[in-house]
Amino acid sequence: MAIGVKENPRTRFEVLIRDFITYVSVEKGLAANSLFAYESDLQKYAAYLTAKKIMNIAEVNRTHITQLLFHEKNRKQAATSIARLLVAIKLFHRFLYAEGLIKIDVTSLMDSPKLWKNLPDFLSLQEVEKLIDVPDIRQITGIRDRAILELLYATGMRVSELVGLKTLDVNLEAGFLKCLGKGGKERIIPLGRKAKEAVERYMRSDVFRRYSGEPLFFGLKRATGLTRQAVWQMIGKYAKQAGIQKHITPHTLRHSFATHLLERGADLRIVQELLGHADISTTQIYTHVTRDRLKSIHHQYHPRA
Repeated sequence: MAIGVKENPRTRFEVLIRDFITYVSVEKGLAANSLFAYESDLQKYAAYLTAKKIMNIAEVNRTHITQLLFHEKNRKQAATSIARLLVAIKLFHRFLYAEGLIKIDVTSLMDSPKLWKNLPDFLSLQEVEKLIDVPDIRQITGIRDRAILELLYATGMRVSELVGLKTLDVNLEAGFLKCLGKGGKERIIPLGRKAKEAVERYMRSDVFRRYSGEPLFFGLKRATGLTRQAVWQMIGKYAKQAGIQKHITPHTLRHSFATHLLERGADLRIVQELLGHADISTTQIYTHVTRDRLKSIHHQYHPRA
């Protein structure tokens, strides 16, 4: 595969990318979605190199690739997207090296950016209380919305789990609910006093009785209903009314749930079980949050910090 000196570098990169995609398609038998993802990531890589006036793939060094990854991180791209980009680049360079198109594979010693995960945003206890207090429980929708906020914070449920929660899975007498998580895995989560009070109020309300024949706890049909998007919008509205400047999503309450438990000494394995994480390494990111918070408090209050 000759690369002409006078060719446009973007065109040269596109030829190489096309050959790589053909290779992984034929030799590796990858699915169409995987091929599309690789091609998309490598087009981004080629555009970045072209913008940096790199004329030949052989001119690339590890610094160029690292700068691209940091560029993506600064653009607030998800850690999984950045890691996937690096995987695509590494496979691309491995292919070029095997084909004799480059003399050195500069990516061979590069690790995936496991430590580049963005630490999850979370709310302080005061911010959580301000948010939960916003819904007006003199109104029917306020009663329901207060119950939703209390449940999200008290249980750490994902918004999809909340929307899919069944009435039969809520046991107020015992003070727990059964949650169906990813992969159909069930877990039992305690409710807590405040959440239990909010749920009891909701179950006595007209809005709950109106949909009592439906299996879903928040009982709204798809046509009118409680979707994940509706919960996102509702939380954003209440956050604005509470004067909270942070960007808040339902997952922010899940992060706050985990962070506050660990700050108060909860065992990491227990938090893993409550969150429904299959791998404890997923839960461990919250230890970075609490460690950073401890350092911040130490720096703020210690006289010799």
